[in-house]
Amino acid sequence: MAQTDQKKSDAIIAAQKLITQGNLSEAHELLKDVLLSSPDNPDALYMSAVCARYAKNIDGAFGFLKRLQETVPDFGRGLQEQGHLYRGIGAIDKALNAYARATQANPGLDASWRAQSEILKELGREREAEQAAQQAERLKQLPRELLGVLNFLHEGKLLKAEKLCRHFLQHHPHHIEAMRLLADIGTRLGVLDEADFLLESAIAFEPDNIQLRLDYIQLLRKRQKFEAALTQAKALYDREPENPLFQSHYAIESLQTGDFERALELFDSVLEMLPNDPATLTSRGHALKTWGHQKEAIASYRMAYHAKPNHGDAYYGLANLKTYRFTDEEIRSMRAAEAADETPFRDRFHLSFALGKAYEDRSDYETAFEYYARGNELKRLQSSYNVDDMDAELKRQSEVCTTELFEKFQNAGHDAPDPIFVVGLPRAGSTLLEQILASHSQVDGTLELPNILSLSQSLRGKKRMSDEAEYPAVLHKLTPDHLAQMGQAYIEDTRIHRQSAPFFIDKMPNNFRHIGLIHLILPNAKIIDARREPMACCFSGFKQLFAEGQEFTYGLEQIGRYYRGYTELMRHWDVTLPGKILRVQHEDVVGDLEGQVRRMLEFCGLPFEQACVDFHTTERSVRTASSEQVRQPISRSGIDQWRKFEPYLGTLKEALGPALTEYRA
Repeated sequence: MAQTDQKKSDAIIAAQKLITQGNLSEAHELLKDVLLSSPDNPDALYMSAVCARYAKNIDGAFGFLKRLQETVPDFGRGLQEQGHLYRGIGAIDKALNAYARATQANPGLDASWRAQSEILKELGREREAEQAAQQAERLKQLPRELLGVLNFLHEGKLLKAEKLCRHFLQHHPHHIEAMRLLADIGTRLGVLDEADFLLESAIAFEPDNIQLRLDYIQLLRKRQKFEAALTQAKALYDREPENPLFQSHYAIESLQTGDFERALELFDSVLEMLPNDPATLTSRGHALKTWGHQKEAIASYRMAYHAKPNHGDAYYGLANLKTYRFTDEEIRSMRAAEAADETPFRDRFHLSFALGKAYEDRSDYETAFEYYARGNELKRLQSSYNVDDMDAELKRQSEVCTTELFEKFQNAGHDAPDPIFVVGLPRAGSTLLEQILASHSQVDGTLELPNILSLSQSLRGKKRMSDEAEYPAVLHKLTPDHLAQMGQAYIEDTRIHRQSAPFFIDKMPNNFRHIGLIHLILPNAKIIDARREPMACCFSGFKQLFAEGQEFTYGLEQIGRYYRGYTELMRHWDVTLPGKILRVQHEDVVGDLEGQVRRMLEFCGLPFEQACVDFHTTERSVRTASSEQVRQPISRSGIDQWRKFEPYLGTLKEALGPALTEYRA
């Protein structure tokens, strides 16, 4: 296989040289051979389009690009080539759109920046032309190797990007842009400690570099260091309070720390300077939704799509309210935007999921499933998720986290009883359980806190992406002091999300993969497994477009196998940690709310409070897809909703295997 891939790579490199030399026919033959054995090869499709354009075969070039976009919709060089084609035939508006989408997909394409600058200048849009020219000039100043890193990075070739960037830094150890790019690569693949070190070092060398500061804010947020991210964002804002970019970042970080009033004030300030900015209107809608102001959120989302008719994020914001019903006109607009070639990839999959919801609400289940499947297919194209790798990861947890391990560290860890972990799969009813428990006077609701995931990442010991992960095997090598320190760090790092109650909830669903780690560092924490009937749970996940992560949901086979692996691992935890986990079945909560409330409170050592049964009257921010549903009384309406789609779910049933009927075991 490796030899075959190398032959393809060599052929593409040879074809590139032949095109440069003007030998188009020989280049075409080489590329044709590659595409015979690998018809979806992005580089071969792109270069075939270039070859066809140079040969004046415009229809052929567009044909190759159409195939390329079906395989890799956000391939920057392909969009750039589309821009060249449109510009060549005089379709200037389409050319400008293609070049703009190209630089969104890959900011390292200097030819697209230059082309935008030239077209914008011809259209009299001098300010925008100058901004594009500045971007092209910035790229011109970059060393050739770093331009290569940029292209690899934005085409998803991260190992190649890492190798080239590290090689460059060996010879230029303090090159700021190289350090920033390597941090970006590390952030994308979870090597967060090194990314943090690189950005901190780069900022020390060049403290006034704004891009470094913005990257650092994003990294801090990814590491759940919300207070630090807020401090950095406020520092930029204090430097230039009228800068809409700094206002926007300060608003987003304020939102992350629960300061909704400040966030909304800042979003409004941005809109005073940039009226009808669709991204800001959409972010404002998200903030209002989370805060529980649904009518105002709807108005903000509508303003966003009126400002930009193909703004998929705004339409999906409406769909994600779960209770919103689209009008005929909105559906017509969404269909037109989703079908338009000019609609960016990100907007297209947002629109697909929104249309799925719109048609489901109208009981047109066949059309709804077509759009849900389309949205999932598009998301899967940009995903690196591998179902076999996940199966192996879950199996490693069972192999490593044995009864012997827990006996070895039975008196270790931090003794805080504060956390109540709610684990399981997304869309399994965990938000409902959180709302019930957070309605208790002694319990704070928080967020889906990724702190445990971050701890597990820090234990992987990966210095670079190609290294083998040490976690979870490293758990056997830790000391009781180290485990106690990690438990204490978790308590301290999550304090920013709490109010004043003695207990708090962490409802990150995927923490079920790390129950062994949780028990070792926080042996007195409570763990509740929120479980839902597999077909209902998995199909609900398949319909959901998640803000980040949960890549296993973008395919019926992937999500079915993940659910199956989840139930198998939970059985392992039940055996090795008997009595540690309370399983709460969603269907039981719907059928006997008060009985299950009493059961959970008893498990958590809390007295019964009627407010937990009247959970829907509790006023608090909720950031998950179920935010509006948990603000209403409990309902059976969603229990068998999946059955409307049963004719299309054979793949899911097959993937679930024994979990289809044994999920309560």
